[in-house]
Amino acid sequence: TCLGYGDIMRVETSGASNLTAGADRLTGSGVQASEKMANHDLACMRTYKTIIGKVASKRDVDPALIAAIASRESRGGAAISGNNGWCPRRIGFGLMQVDKDAHTPIGAWNSVEHVDQATGILVDIIKEVQRDFPDWSREKQLKGAIAYYNMGRNVLSCPHGVDHLTTGKDYSSDVVARAQFYKRNGF
Repeated sequence: TCLGYGDIMRVETSGASNLTAGADRLTGSGVQASEKMANHDLACMRTYKTIIGKVASKRDVDPALIAAIASRESRGGAAISGNNGWCPRRIGFGLMQVDKDAHTPIGAWNSVEHVDQATGILVDIIKEVQRDFPDWSREKQLKGAIAYYNMGRNVLSCPHGVDHLTTGKDYSSDVVARAQFYKRNGF
């Protein structure tokens, strides 16, 4: 685990919003809902554990974080496997949904190359947040970078918190809760 990027187990999280949990027909929200969704995706995520491990080691990123983003973005591939790795609107590609409007996706949707590209994008964002917000704790920087990965830099200056403008108004909190679950479950 690279504590230079922050300890995922120390990042504060409120978990999934009602909107995100409701998409899975879950009653309730919060960390418990995030953990239920992560658990639902656990078998799929274990399929990619070797790929995630290789990229995590190369990029010095917690593998649980990579797994959590893949769980949130593509349900561990289950939501996109029938579309050759594309989201329904054909904007995001792969397990971690690289945005084709901002990047040229590389590799197969479930390949080391794709996960490495997406994780490299995340690492660049983390470094940018660390540089631009040096007074934030490493954990706050990490949470801000996760929100930025979803919705762009504008989330960092939102007075209502980094998740206010993200998908479901919970992206970083949900990803962090899923990452904490994956960390406790072998990632």
